[in-house]
Amino acid sequence: MVPLRWISIFIAAGVLASAASCSRSRKAKPDSDPNGIAGSQPSPAQSQFLQNPGYRGARRLTPTAGVSYRKVNIQEPYIAMTFDDGPHKTNTPRLLDILRARNIRATFYVLEPRVKLYPHIMQRIIAEGHEIGNHTITHRNLSKLSDQAIRHELRQTHNAIVAATGVPPQTMRPPFGALQTRQREMIRREFGYPAIFWSVDPEDWKKPGVGVVTRRLIDGAKPGGILLAHDLHASTISAVPGAVDGLLRRGFRFVTVSELINLEQQMQGPPRLASADAPPF
Repeated sequence: MVPLRWISIFIAAGVLASAASCSRSRKAKPDSDPNGIAGSQPSPAQSQFLQNPGYRGARRLTPTAGVSYRKVNIQEPYIAMTFDDGPHKTNTPRLLDILRARNIRATFYVLEPRVKLYPHIMQRIIAEGHEIGNHTITHRNLSKLSDQAIRHELRQTHNAIVAATGVPPQTMRPPFGALQTRQREMIRREFGYPAIFWSVDPEDWKKPGVGVVTRRLIDGAKPGGILLAHDLHASTISAVPGAVDGLLRRGFRFVTVSELINLEQQMQGPPRLASADAPPF
């Protein structure tokens, strides 16, 4: 018969071995990226949020895309959420956390000086599956500039985005939505960018209140819509969870702007040379 004290020793040794094995098992699995960028697995906390269904469509913009868009003509409940004037050093990372928790990909229209200030945020935007678009250097009214000045605004911003991320932008957004038809055609021809306007503007830059911004985004959304917001404002970021959760509950699915345009092209076929829905500047 084995003495009682030896049984106790055997049991203790077994517990220690089991604990060591569990510890080794945890260490063997890849952990989240230390910067919260790429390669990390969804956290258990994500289960508390509604999830945007995954989308596997083409991300490279089709060559047959039109000159400009305010929305796309589809019946399926796909929409694009867009954010202008960033990146912002605290608001944009907070926004990325919100989007990641819900498996949402958005499109960010960035300004060249901010691209250079926060290249690490730009890299995170790309690493987490979002799209980046060109929003110029100075945020001036392009409809009042010469062609050469517009080329400078777009070229410098394009180069800054590529330097920060290695990924060229596929679309541009004119500040204030101001761009003449002739200018749109020149930009599409020389840069390959469709000009992207919007179908929903919550006027968040006026800071009307979190609830107002949330409600305007939800109420204005329709299939094929392009929703505008600004990650420059903390109050806008506070409105995003309620807005995207409300839209997900209504059955909307989020894609990037280029994915949205590609969806229209796939479903309708022939290219659209110009958008009748774009605002007349």
